[in-house]
Amino acid sequence: MAKRNTDARRKGIVDHVNQHGLTAVDDLAQLFETSLVTIRKDLSVLDAEGIIVRQHGGAAPMPVAMSNNLVSSQSPIKQAIGKLAASLIHDNHKVIIDSGSTTATMVEHLNKPKNLVIMTNALSVANQLVAFQNEPTVIMTGGTWDPRSQSFQGKMAGTMVQAYNFDLAFVGAAGLDIARGTTTYNEMTQLSQAMANAASKVIVVAESAKLRNKMPNVELAWQQVAVLVTDTGLSEEAEKQLSEYGVTVLTASPNGE
Repeated sequence: MAKRNTDARRKGIVDHVNQHGLTAVDDLAQLFETSLVTIRKDLSVLDAEGIIVRQHGGAAPMPVAMSNNLVSSQSPIKQAIGKLAASLIHDNHKVIIDSGSTTATMVEHLNKPKNLVIMTNALSVANQLVAFQNEPTVIMTGGTWDPRSQSFQGKMAGTMVQAYNFDLAFVGAAGLDIARGTTTYNEMTQLSQAMANAASKVIVVAESAKLRNKMPNVELAWQQVAVLVTDTGLSEEAEKQLSEYGVTVLTASPNGE
């Protein structure tokens, strides 16, 4: 009976967090009428299983890009966004490409520009680039491997990025907040900042659905972003607000319209 109660409570926690976003431990303890210690144990187990993301003082939903990277990267919307983003890269460009399921869709379209220099923290991106007949110069950031994001992260990765200058930085986002900027589920935002600081122009590559991901930590403020490549789901009001921040919005359609 105890195990059944535990399983039911944990399922309830997952359902609540996925529906309501970032939720404090105190609120979960009150909702499920149990102790803070029990809730913290539940969150540790659920985080280890990759079902939710444990935050300091609470829990947040697992971003779609991390919970099912392969399936989500095959989305027609992501593919259209990736193709449009890749069209901004031309011969002789020095580019940095962040990890993420949407930025990954850019890579298949980069086999034509010549003399590219591309740095990435995503091993899958590097593997695809070096297989091109017209192989670009590929640089890995190094750093510590993060299995959740399938990329290299950490202080050493940031140090490597800062040693270079790039024309363009293509950065993904776990969440989008029209009032604040791109957001993430954790507090490790240093690498995105390093990428932005090392590039002449920052391009965020993300679906409009990321507006539904309520993430607590800002990675990049809109004032740091030159272009947002997204889909047609962005409202006119949101696009107008981004324009006031100086962000150019490019919209891609799966139908090519």
